[in-house]
Amino acid sequence: MAPKKRTAVLSGLEVLARARPRWLKQRRVGLLMHQASVTRSYESARDVLHRLCGSGLKALFGPQHGIAGEKQDNMIESPHGVDGRLGLPVHSLYSETRSPTPAMLEAIDTLVVDLQDVGTRVYTFEWTTALALQACAKAGRSVVVLDRPNPLGGQVMEGNLIRPGYESFVGLYPVPMRHALTLGEMALLVNARLGEAACDLTVVPMRGWRRRHRFEDTGLPWVLPSPNMPTPDTADVYPGQVLLEGTNLSEGRGTCRPFEVWGAPWLDTTALRARFERRRLPGCLLREHDFQPTFHKHQGKTCSGFQIHVTDRSRYLPYLTTLSLLQDVAALHRAAFAWTEPPYEYVTDRKPIDVLTGDPRVREAIESGADLRALAASWRAEIRAFAKEAAPHLLYAD
Repeated sequence: MAPKKRTAVLSGLEVLARARPRWLKQRRVGLLMHQASVTRSYESARDVLHRLCGSGLKALFGPQHGIAGEKQDNMIESPHGVDGRLGLPVHSLYSETRSPTPAMLEAIDTLVVDLQDVGTRVYTFEWTTALALQACAKAGRSVVVLDRPNPLGGQVMEGNLIRPGYESFVGLYPVPMRHALTLGEMALLVNARLGEAACDLTVVPMRGWRRRHRFEDTGLPWVLPSPNMPTPDTADVYPGQVLLEGTNLSEGRGTCRPFEVWGAPWLDTTALRARFERRRLPGCLLREHDFQPTFHKHQGKTCSGFQIHVTDRSRYLPYLTTLSLLQDVAALHRAAFAWTEPPYEYVTDRKPIDVLTGDPRVREAIESGADLRALAASWRAEIRAFAKEAAPHLLYAD
């Protein structure tokens, strides 16, 4: 069989580099970036912007995990610093502040954002961008977002929206867990929600991307956007498996396949597999896989568990799949299974699982053994309403 032909997609960074717009020479520029902000030849956005702006590039900004992606876990803050090559200040937006301060913005006119997102509501880069929009609007600064692919494609939405009172840094606005937007489209949607307080926002779209494209269809290189997002396969399961962060199950941190590999020392894999397979959820299978995390939960202990293998991405429902797994684990291991306690992503008064799902009724459905397919069906109307709201801000065709 001939190999699948890849599309020649240009990221927003590459489109900007080819266009060399005049405004880059006329403004003082800051760049919000991380290690995945590269061209297809692996040139960093920092070097591209420095080449285009020269001395007009005044500052760098880094999101969660640090500008170089060196911080492993959640709530591990990055210090401010100085870039060793260019001598520019590096402002951490995962520090004592998650939002650019007036002092950080004083030296710039325009903040350029180039971050690789993964299409899941709880991944914080979209909310770092949202907070930057708000801060720049207040400071009278403009924002330019250089768009990148949604690794999950742009066609399928899944999951509940955040309920009022459950907003957090892993969900500032009501958005489905799997939202099908690119970072640029999300920025346009958030900016529209700001109304009169909106920012002067420009999105530089990709060239050649279509909503049906998964990341491997683009021909772009995958550079892990955070330490536990090593491959596009990780992004496939992440909209569901991230919920394990709110439990005493290992989500596979400390292994080579985080979020795909999961389990616990006390897990009865035979009983769990039998229970789960009766659900006949599409597009995935569980392969038994024992592992020893080198750090994080159950460090150094042998965990009984599984690796999730996605066999049909077009049918796989990551959020419903993991909710089902959690319900089965909770039913089989009532004495051993537990929800973790706060804090989680700076929230101290709510269970981490409720922060992650954005709705305590999801946890209650897991605990009570409620029909999860019926629960998922109850979200369809709000997903349709969200899709209708997002439609004017979509930049790419099917």
